[in-house]
Amino acid sequence: MKVDNLLVDSSSSLLLSLLLAQLPLFTSAVPAPFRRPNVVHELDRLANQTKNLRQIAADLLKEHAFETDPEQHRFKSLPLMNNRASDINSLEMRPTLSQLHADLKSFEHHFAWLSRASRKHHHPALPKLGQMMSLIKSLTSMLEHQMMRVDAQRLSPPSPSMPPPPPSQFDVLQSSQELLLQFRLFCDWAQRVFSVLSTKSKMSAVQ
Repeated sequence: MKVDNLLVDSSSSLLLSLLLAQLPLFTSAVPAPFRRPNVVHELDRLANQTKNLRQIAADLLKEHAFETDPEQHRFKSLPLMNNRASDINSLEMRPTLSQLHADLKSFEHHFAWLSRASRKHHHPALPKLGQMMSLIKSLTSMLEHQMMRVDAQRLSPPSPSMPPPPPSQFDVLQSSQELLLQFRLFCDWAQRVFSVLSTKSKMSAVQ
């Protein structure tokens, strides 16, 4: 009987040792807890980037301002800036990000047109225009990353139709004024939208 008990105790000890030896493997196989992306932080970054772009547009307008308002409606396919402040609190995350992305891509196409025209006529604002285009691309990339996180759909608007190439530097300046004025309005609206969406996300996280 003592021999049987000894064998049982030895077998139990051996089994326990084997289980303890395998414990690190079991714990390492357990997947790490999923961390939800910080949506609020990303929306705040988008708001700050948009604020920077708005300031650059305002600086360019100030540096090359006309004494009278420039001729409007050269660009037929610019996004319509007819948003109302009263609508901002009712905006939903996914469709709002999708529309802002479509508008931003449209401005990106228009500024690419302006950049080509500026190089041809040696526009003095070309260096700062290049800086702004680089920031627009960065903002677009950040926005696309955020859209993937919240599963927002990418819209497929038609390619914008551009006006004929401007014949003179004065016409380039007129075109840049109209484009920058509209883009400043867009940035002002987008910055507010990102800030409101960030606040909503904070409140939903607390609840």
